[in-house]
This record gives sequence, C-alpha cells and structure tokens, in this order.
Amino acid sequence: MFRRLRIALAGRPKAAMFDLRDRGYRSPFEQLVASLISARTRDETTLVVSERLFAVARTPDAMAELPEERLIALLRGATFPEPKARDILALSRRILDEHHGSVPGTPDALMAFHGVGPKIAALTLAVGFGIPALAVDIHVHRIVNRWGYVAARTPERTMTALLGVLPRHYWVEINERLVPFGKWVCTGERPHCSTCPLLEMCERVGVTESR
Repeated sequence: MFRRLRIALAGRPKAAMFDLRDRGYRSPFEQLVASLISARTRDETTLVVSERLFAVARTPDAMAELPEERLIALLRGATFPEPKARDILALSRRILDEHHGSVPGTPDALMAFHGVGPKIAALTLAVGFGIPALAVDIHVHRIVNRWGYVAARTPERTMTALLGVLPRHYWVEINERLVPFGKWVCTGERPHCSTCPLLEMCERVGVTESR
C-alpha cells in the first residue's frame, strides 16, 4: 500500500510540514511553530506564511523578541493570526525560561504549551525530532477508516487505533502520504475511486458516490 502511495504521489505537492522540512526548515522549533500556523489553514498558505515568518525569526529567542503586532502582521493569511501570535510568543518564552532554549521532545511537554494538541505535538516529534509519532489529521482519519483498516469516530480515537495496528516504521510516513492523497485522490466527497491505485485493497466504508 505504501509502495503504491509513493508512486501515485510522485510529483504532487507535499504535505506542508514535510515540504518545509525539505526546504530547510527542519528544526523542532520551526516545525512546532509551522504546525501551529497550519491549524485550520491550507497547506499552500502555511508555506507562504511560515517562510515569511522564518525570514525574520527562526529561533525561540528571535521569536520572543518580536512585538506582538509585528508577529500578527507576519501571520496574516493564516487563520486566527492574533491568537496564534500570542501562542507562539508564549511558547517561545517558555522554551527559553523553562527548557533552556530547546524544544522539549515529549508529547506531554509539547502539549503543555497553549494551542498545541496531539496532532501538532506528533508532527513536531515526527518531522522535527525524527521520533516515530502518529499525526492524525482529517485526511488520515477519513482514509484509514474508509479503507476499513480501523473503525473510529474521531481523529483522536483513530490515532489510538492506529497505534495498535500500524507498524511503527510507518508512523511518520502515513501523514506524509495521506495528506496529499486525501487532497488529490481519496477526497472527502466523491473520491476518485475509478483511478485509485489502492481500490482493490479498500473496503470503501461510507462511500456512496465516487468518480
């Protein structure tokens, strides 16, 4: 399944955090901040906003020195720039004050920052630290349940279910592959089943109309 996904997605735009990683923004702090920016924001916008911000500040100390209004302006285009600016400033200062300037590398420590939930923490660990972690967004949630691989009603429950069945060496890659796959092939409405390379492996749970 993963072999087919890699082939099918060759040349497609990457999921934002993995694209930023490949553009050189791979530090845990950059991945944490960009993941927070990405919440409810399209990947295309996340890339533009993150690169604009990182041209000004790429470290906790540089970020903490930004005036809040300046940071809000840099975040324009992303959803909720004001609360995200407050959260980024707060976590930058806490990283400096409580963690000696280094992003903590555990889920609990990351989720202690306001605005950081399980998905953002997992992306930071997976892409920023290279630690196997499952980041389950709406695409991963929809697709693995549509496959019939798990049966769960929420992304949080899907994450728990996947932890029990998905081999550890796919934990990072599943988000990297299924985010673009969910945008271009296995869409929320009328998925492209007729051209899907995984059709014979998929139970098509809940699919009533397809293309």
